[in-house]
Amino acid sequence: MPVSIKNLDEIEKMRIAGRLGGEVLRMIRPHVQPGITTNELDRICHDYIVNQQQAIPAPLNYRGFPKSICTSINHVVCHGIPGDKVIKKGDAVNIDVTVIKDGFHGDTSKMFFAGTPTVAAERLARISHECLKIGIEMVKPGIHLGDIGHAIQQHAESHHCSIVREYCGHGIGREFHEDPQVLHYGKPGTGMKLEAGMTFTIEPMVNAGKRHTKLLPDGWTVVTKDHSLSAQWEHTILVTDTGHEVLTCLPDDEI
Repeated sequence: MPVSIKNLDEIEKMRIAGRLGGEVLRMIRPHVQPGITTNELDRICHDYIVNQQQAIPAPLNYRGFPKSICTSINHVVCHGIPGDKVIKKGDAVNIDVTVIKDGFHGDTSKMFFAGTPTVAAERLARISHECLKIGIEMVKPGIHLGDIGHAIQQHAESHHCSIVREYCGHGIGREFHEDPQVLHYGKPGTGMKLEAGMTFTIEPMVNAGKRHTKLLPDGWTVVTKDHSLSAQWEHTILVTDTGHEVLTCLPDDEI
């Protein structure tokens, strides 16, 4: 499908959906504690999105996904299904939320720690967050997607980490997943040129070990093949005339 260029009305709706996504992650932060189950985190987020925000949790029933958020712990790369798993002290948890409001999507994720993290988990979360920020800072009209992917890949690999190749960022708007695909690796000067009005996610998945992944039999949960830690952060980005706007970052939050 052609890449969707949003008009001013659509951009304003994307801002609202993005803000709601950010608010869900802020709301859930105090609940990520040892002893809580991922099902409970899902229930809290679902109730907040539906009852407080009068919005729709996009993952629920999307291509058969059974829950309202994704919870990916330690060596889980992405798409972890909430269930009876109890979060333990020191666990690193990625919570990925997508909110639909007035027909538009806001998609974002953050890393959370239950209690004090291990040194390795804290380091990986920091590196993956730096990868996200490096990618975002490059966004402006005329930049190639390959420029962004290359910069993210270089930063991760300079710290002896690896970038997951099978899963990437994506265009977003009226649809959960639109064109273009936003790879977190690549060559400068390749890929689509950015234009004002594009909206897409940047969401690098960074592994402490090798980049290879494995899909579990549930058809959703992706883990590192070597069982090494994985970390991910995600924002929805708007390309503006002069640069970019991070739609899922709340005004008083760090990117």
